[in-house]
Amino acid sequence: MSIVGSSRHISHGKGSAARTQEADVTSQGPLTTEAGAPVADNQNSEAAGVGGPVLVQDQVLLEKLAHFNRERIPERIVHARGAGAYGTFTLTRDVSQWTRAKFLSEVGKQTETFLRFSTVAGNLGAPDAVRDPRGFALKFYTEDGNYDLVGNNTPVFFIKDAIKFPDFIHTQKRDPYTGSQEADNVWDFWGLSPESTHQVTWLFGDRGIPASYRHMNGYSSHTYQWNNAAGEVFWVKYHFKTDQGIKTLTNQEAEVLAGKDPDSHQRDLREAIERGEYPTWTVQIQVMPASEAATYRFNPFDLTKIWPHEDYPPIEIGKLELNRNPENIFAEVEQSIFSPAHFVPGIGPSPDKMLQGRLFAYGDAHRYRVGVNADHLPVNRPHATEARTNSRDGFLYDGRHKGAKNYEPNSFGGPFETGRPLWQPLDVSGATGEHEAPSHAEDNDFVQAGNLYRLMSEDEKQRLVDNLAGAISGVSRDDIAERAIANFRQADGDFGKRLEAAVQALRG
Repeated sequence: MSIVGSSRHISHGKGSAARTQEADVTSQGPLTTEAGAPVADNQNSEAAGVGGPVLVQDQVLLEKLAHFNRERIPERIVHARGAGAYGTFTLTRDVSQWTRAKFLSEVGKQTETFLRFSTVAGNLGAPDAVRDPRGFALKFYTEDGNYDLVGNNTPVFFIKDAIKFPDFIHTQKRDPYTGSQEADNVWDFWGLSPESTHQVTWLFGDRGIPASYRHMNGYSSHTYQWNNAAGEVFWVKYHFKTDQGIKTLTNQEAEVLAGKDPDSHQRDLREAIERGEYPTWTVQIQVMPASEAATYRFNPFDLTKIWPHEDYPPIEIGKLELNRNPENIFAEVEQSIFSPAHFVPGIGPSPDKMLQGRLFAYGDAHRYRVGVNADHLPVNRPHATEARTNSRDGFLYDGRHKGAKNYEPNSFGGPFETGRPLWQPLDVSGATGEHEAPSHAEDNDFVQAGNLYRLMSEDEKQRLVDNLAGAISGVSRDDIAERAIANFRQADGDFGKRLEAAVQALRG
């Protein structure tokens, strides 16, 4: 830290003199307090005489210690461990037949983006190379405001209703008694939640441990509404296919890498961009006309299901490139916020019950974690337009509104409503209540997990079975292991038989 400008009256020896002289050459100015006053001495706290106790009047000391105590905000409950980068999205196909979103209005149009990658279960200091889904949260800084996509590197998820999300995450986090992640908790929940079978099959397959953030796909996972200028509605899923190719790690490779370099994924992303090797993804969508949703063979809003490509082939619409690293990890990665409720005209939510819960939960999380005015921070505020709200005050408020009136309607030239919703309304009917999602012709918890298993080569199947057996064998009770195996048996008989044998061999 620079100490130029210190008016020292105490001799500190040759080391300090050399340090001061060197700083004179490179410093941009004197070190100051938060209020801008120059710091006279940054090496010694003020004391009552030589060897005496420290004085409370030393405001440099108190300010530094107080700020240091507050340098960490609460980490994310999930997706705590992450890395991010800025980039651009370029539209390569006319999609105006499906959406009126302005940033998707013209072939060749570019939109600035910020992408945050993350693991799900680990805390802020956890290693990157672990078997865990990866977050793929993407912010588009559009001229109509920010549009956020909060996806993963998996096209599906473990559960289909947000009411189960806290329970699921509790099984993945540290046990309140042991302080460790417990195999009993993980497999007890998954065994009692058959809907998780598809995602667990995906997670324990070859793609469960990406070699880096650059070498994995991203997916919206959720279904979203697109609506065009004529008011027509379409259901859409997003796919981000890595142009670097898929690269993964085995359990053994990941264990070594996690121990040698816990920051492996973050380092790889940062250094690739520093070298000018900008990672890119080809952006695709699947489009379902709204009229086909009710009779589709799977519930199109079920987060544990995919839309098979033979039903709705992916359509290439653009290119995503990451080309600029953050200058400060805390300010731009830790304090970045993403919410699926951040829509723009032409895009909206679907009846997906997990998405519906996230529309509230993500915004509530960042209001608690970063502050009610987190949207004011540079990484979060719109870049291509200006936010105009009547919200005032609160933690982090920057006074941007000055003396403007804070109500609507007003006759002082304040912001006004447009009268045009961002998305089209949906017809609803029936009684209120705790309803399960509607079941479609081929809906069950196992069919797509079985299809995934049968798509694998023999070597892939064996690695999947070995990975699952290694994890399931760690539970303490036979009934938990048997229930977990039973779910995979229902997905595919061969799958279950091989897994049972492998678990028995490990458990003895």
